[in-house]
Amino acid sequence: MSTFKNWLNTTKKGLGDQVKKFKNKDFMEAVVAGCALVAFADGTISAEEKTKMAGYINISEELKVFDMGEVINRFNHYVANFEFAPEIGKQEALKAIGKLKGKPEVGRLVVGVCSAIGAADGDFDADERRIVAEICGALGLNPSEFSL
Repeated sequence: MSTFKNWLNTTKKGLGDQVKKFKNKDFMEAVVAGCALVAFADGTISAEEKTKMAGYINISEELKVFDMGEVINRFNHYVANFEFAPEIGKQEALKAIGKLKGKPEVGRLVVGVCSAIGAADGDFDADERRIVAEICGALGLNPSEFSL
């Protein structure tokens, strides 16, 4: 676990600068889809989780390079997919993330942001870690690289 925490702390320090390099729609979609996946990791997204996630997105150094209205609209889109049918929501989110497969530098950044979001409440629990490992799979990355 300490290896993961070290990786996360090191990764978070440079995320904002790295995100600026990859500021584009596919990257934003992947990050937002990942946020929704992490929020839905336990099988539900409560109103409190939606509010907390939207708040995090709004203040996140990593995501403030994007138009916040668009980011929140896309997050709500993915959340609505999960609420309609969890499996459809998951597949749509993983499809958006998968568009970055074969781009490991960008993929690692998506994993870093999603991990930071999972750990934002101080508890990166087993469900959230499992989802981030699935995100790694969609990106063609090995979860062990991130101690998952």
